[in-house]
Amino acid sequence: MSTVTNLTRFRKHKARAKTRVKADANAVKFGRTKAEKALQRARAEKAARELDGHQAE
Repeated sequence: MSTVTNLTRFRKHKARAKTRVKADANAVKFGRTKAEKALQRARAEKAARELDGHQAE
């Protein structure tokens, strides 16, 4: 005899798996590591400081 399967639980599990796969794909496509974000932030701050340093009063 086969086991009883809760279809609602099965559908929810399937939906969660589908969204997890999509999230992982988006993380690879759009995501940046913490180090990359920090480097970008540091470069932007340095560029802003240099621009302010060249400003004539």
